[in-house]
Amino acid sequence: GKLRAELAPGGELLVGYVGRLAVEKRVDLLAQVATLPGVRLVIVGRGPAESAVRRAVPSALFLGQRGGDHLAAIYASLDVFVHSGPHDTFGQTLQEAAASGLPVVAPAAGGPLDLVRDGVTGFLVAPGDPAALAGAVARLVADPALRAAQGSAGRRLVLGRSWPVMCDELIGHYQAVLDAAGTIRAKAA
Repeated sequence: GKLRAELAPGGELLVGYVGRLAVEKRVDLLAQVATLPGVRLVIVGRGPAESAVRRAVPSALFLGQRGGDHLAAIYASLDVFVHSGPHDTFGQTLQEAAASGLPVVAPAAGGPLDLVRDGVTGFLVAPGDPAALAGAVARLVADPALRAAQGSAGRRLVLGRSWPVMCDELIGHYQAVLDAAGTIRAKAA
């Protein structure tokens, strides 16, 4: 669409990071991703490390803080979502990206371990390794069919994890525990 044409005037593939620009997010690890041929790195977010990230990743496009419909439009324009920080517990942006049908490249640590199925909905790479991040992104950039397959697998997975579904699952677990406890008590009686 129009936004995509603005972000990638040369028809580049758009690889996006969404999140706070803080030191522990390790956005500097995306410097190698930004230099991949035919790739435009888009960074959405603000934070205390913004000037350091701009120095580390000078070719990236910085869109500042975005939310709501504008953020949704950005996700819809991206080809690959990349996450750099190894310390995130709950990956809200990873779920948003997957719901938008994007393959996700993230470190094999914290929240991403629960949210990304390696080789199915994206790639999990060694934490803190810029070459591994760039390598996984490069694989996706080179393979449109893989991007499409992982994106739709991620979308199916995350839509199955919506709050009503998660709550129903939790209630199911409790019910199973209660049923098992009842069975044990009945046997003991």
